[in-house]
Amino acid sequence: MLFSKKIYISVILFITIIFNTSFAEVVKDVKVKGNKRITIETIIVFGDISIGKNYERTDINSLIKKLYNTTFFSNISVDLTNNVLNIIVEENPIINSISFKGEKAKKYKEKIRELLLLRENGSFIESNIKSDINLIKEFYRSLGFYFVKIDAEIAKLQKNRVNVLYSIEKGDKAKITKIYFLGEKKIREKKLRDVITSQEAKFWKIISRNVYLSEERIELDKRLLKNYYRNKGYYEVTVRSTNVEYSEGEGFVLTYNINAGPRYKFTKIFANVSETLEKDAFLSLENDFNKLVGKYYSQRKLKSVLDKIDKLSELKELQFVNHNVVETLDDNGVEVKINIFEGDKVIIERINIVGNSVTNDSVIRSALIVDEGDPYSVLLVKKSMNEIRARNIFGKVRHEVLPGSTPDLKVLKISVEEKATGEIMAGAGVGTDGTSFQFLIKENNWLGRGVQLESDVYISTEKISGSLLVNNPNYNFSGNSLLASLDVSSTDRSNSSGFKSSRTGFNLGTSFEQYQNVFIAPNITTAFEDIEVDDTASTAVKNMEGNFFNIDVGYSVSLDKRNQPFRPTQGYRATFLQSLPIIQDSSSLLNGVDIVGYKDFSEDVIGSLKFHGRTITGIDKDVRLTNRLYIPRRNLRGFNTYKVGPKDGDDYIGGNYTVAVSAEAQLPNLLPESYRTDFSLFLDTANIWGVDYSDTVDETNTIRSSVGISANIYTTIGPLSFTIAEDITKADTNTYLFKSFQIKFEINIFYI
Repeated sequence: MLFSKKIYISVILFITIIFNTSFAEVVKDVKVKGNKRITIETIIVFGDISIGKNYERTDINSLIKKLYNTTFFSNISVDLTNNVLNIIVEENPIINSISFKGEKAKKYKEKIRELLLLRENGSFIESNIKSDINLIKEFYRSLGFYFVKIDAEIAKLQKNRVNVLYSIEKGDKAKITKIYFLGEKKIREKKLRDVITSQEAKFWKIISRNVYLSEERIELDKRLLKNYYRNKGYYEVTVRSTNVEYSEGEGFVLTYNINAGPRYKFTKIFANVSETLEKDAFLSLENDFNKLVGKYYSQRKLKSVLDKIDKLSELKELQFVNHNVVETLDDNGVEVKINIFEGDKVIIERINIVGNSVTNDSVIRSALIVDEGDPYSVLLVKKSMNEIRARNIFGKVRHEVLPGSTPDLKVLKISVEEKATGEIMAGAGVGTDGTSFQFLIKENNWLGRGVQLESDVYISTEKISGSLLVNNPNYNFSGNSLLASLDVSSTDRSNSSGFKSSRTGFNLGTSFEQYQNVFIAPNITTAFEDIEVDDTASTAVKNMEGNFFNIDVGYSVSLDKRNQPFRPTQGYRATFLQSLPIIQDSSSLLNGVDIVGYKDFSEDVIGSLKFHGRTITGIDKDVRLTNRLYIPRRNLRGFNTYKVGPKDGDDYIGGNYTVAVSAEAQLPNLLPESYRTDFSLFLDTANIWGVDYSDTVDETNTIRSSVGISANIYTTIGPLSFTIAEDITKADTNTYLFKSFQIKFEINIFYI
């Protein structure tokens, strides 16, 4: 039996060889029929046809496959007879245009074009129509249009060309009516709603995109939830696939399925430093490790340790230090081993930037700390990415390290996603000290060069002002900012201080980081001012009437140790400022100190302590009336800014010295979960005193204080702010307000 099988297989192989050999023939000539647009030379090149080559059936099949891959042809037949390779083709039409019906937004049309398989001036492949329709549907579903309908119309033209028209019926956006969290979640739904970006549709969220279903946003929410749980110690958390259900007339219900699992602590953290590195450089890490041991596992806290490794490497000028983390989980908790080692010394061969359709390459490159030809450094690349994000013109910034032309060379690919950089803001405020209105137009990426333009108009009970501002955050690619502003104002303080003033000023300044976390900002200011006094004004005020011109130079030095610039929870920021007169009709020297510190007492309670101090001293002359100091309302809530301090008769004239201290505690949200609200309790204390003229001035040196509550409700059209304060202590010179309040409302509109 076995012998018979061997004979059978041998016969088959023999026949196959003979059969294939019988089709082997040398190609001496090539003839093509049916081609109108594609030349015979092009067919020979793309088909890799060689005259004089012995072609077998497998070669013919390969030739046909290669020609189909060009997408030039819809039908191909090949025959080899009498040493002549005969090729008959039927060409695909050429796409003359691709257009869209039912979509007006240019940016959406451009994004769809990038997704399509079919391209203008490319070959029309009918099978790609269905694929492109599905791609367009996926795009609109990601925007929340779950009921979108897409049809394609093909119009045949002369010379074998076609027009492709996609008809789009977007339908209504899919609104999220309810969001549920199921499973072993162990954290209140209230907190989880604050973590995710998707929101339930409410009447006050009329322009929010987050109330519409988006597959991309849902995937983001799953990552955010997972990161949040892991930062709380739930090392094994799983956020399973979400469930989306539609109810007719109700909308969509979005459900996140969560299994938090057990909560783990750090049991041990240690560093394994390579022998090629100086181990003493990383000894200070032991203190950081010991602080984390016994606390709940947190990716964020672990990252802070890894960031310190990068900083230590920079301080020790260790350019090629890398690290990786090995985590071991057992019943007791998580053991972390951090391997610190010397990486391969490679050079950045090239830097490629993609995604910036508006912003010039130079704006991005100027933010980079590394350049082509520099050694590759993880730390410096990370800093470069942060510098790009700090420009505030990109929604997303990513980077990849790709192989270069040789093993010791790398290509740094930077991908950016531009965001809406224009902003229109309208606001209004009302309170016990009057009403105010504000209108602002802002552009953060003028001409794609990262230049900021801002125009602002402010109207209040006592003041009308307007300003123009230009800020280049990277002037002349120096890494320093250059700012110029023009402001015009008219102030009427007849009721409080017995005078009116008009001012036109110009400011030119710069700022830069001198050392790590130390920022210096010098500036020069010129101003023209006219002061008019009432007939009933006090003598001290009447003495200040006239026209004035001054030129001042100033500077500020800041040390910023906050953990994050927006909504910090730990750290502090300290600033010292000074202004010196160069030419001034009423010379005065200004000094100031501002310090603010933050401390998180729990997840929901953030404490802050603020200090504000100013002194102004006349040089050869009394301090000008409009230069005198007042306690800002934000530092002494419950008091009118211009009705506190020294008083001459009925006129408040300000002081030479001010000090204010505020303690504030941000509280958990007290409103229903659907509201995103910040509540704060505060205690403000302040004092203002000192004048250098007139014996008639009443400057009772009394500490003022107030206690109150503030609330910021974040709506889709802008923040709504409330402040209610009650005075505790006051001076006899103050206008007593038993209770004061302030309501502020802003509408923000962003545009491309």
